[in-house]
Amino acid sequence: MSLGRLQLPSLKNQVTPEEWQARVDLAACYRLVAHYDMSDMMANHITLRVPGEENAFLTNPYGMMYEEMSASCLVKIDHDGHVLSQPDFGELKYGLNKPGFILHSAIHKARPEVACVIHTHTPAGMAVSSLACGLLPMNQTSMRFLKISYHDYMGVVLDMAEQEVLVRDLGTTEAMVLRNHGLLTCGRTVGEAFNWMHRLELSCRAQLQAMACNTALQTVPDAVLQETYLNYQPQTRRPYGVMEWPGLLRMLDRMDPTYRD
Repeated sequence: MSLGRLQLPSLKNQVTPEEWQARVDLAACYRLVAHYDMSDMMANHITLRVPGEENAFLTNPYGMMYEEMSASCLVKIDHDGHVLSQPDFGELKYGLNKPGFILHSAIHKARPEVACVIHTHTPAGMAVSSLACGLLPMNQTSMRFLKISYHDYMGVVLDMAEQEVLVRDLGTTEAMVLRNHGLLTCGRTVGEAFNWMHRLELSCRAQLQAMACNTALQTVPDAVLQETYLNYQPQTRRPYGVMEWPGLLRMLDRMDPTYRD
């Protein structure tokens, strides 16, 4: 290690250009989740399909921090949890986290249109996941999640049998509250999944701050809620993440471009 960073050989010339770009984007997403204070040290996962490989996705080596992820450190696994390729971490012996694999592989297998899955344990997300009322459509941003899905807590995700229930509860939605646990979003691109998670996190934080004021919450008529929700749907706007993703990458390049290594 040097200057607090793992020194790993670059995989750029050992993978296809498409996989390398996916690695860069996924490493960027990890850095962004850390930057926006949504990480939980080494816990949680963000996964991304490998372009052109039907049964493979990239994930984080369990033990590395989000803010140090790079394109070459990511581990490639198949939907059954077999490691297809990974760097040599030496004595650190970083591997996979079983609950993360079970959670993410279930969605990648069941939703072929989904490229990226993000799961977080933020204080705001965990707090809202523990409220009986769940996420309230109390402002314009949270109205986007009017039909968010919910998955009841079944213990630490160690049983493959939970995959069926998880996929059923997620349905065709892009965002889900894992009751008494945290948040999950998915998207057809990394930028789309990150956009969903960023807005979901903002919604949770805003709800908790409003509820902490200990006064009545202003409600919105159902017809307005439905109209606002529809304005956020794919048929009425450009795909999420398309506009801001290049800007987010430029921000990371100014801050620390080592995610591209």
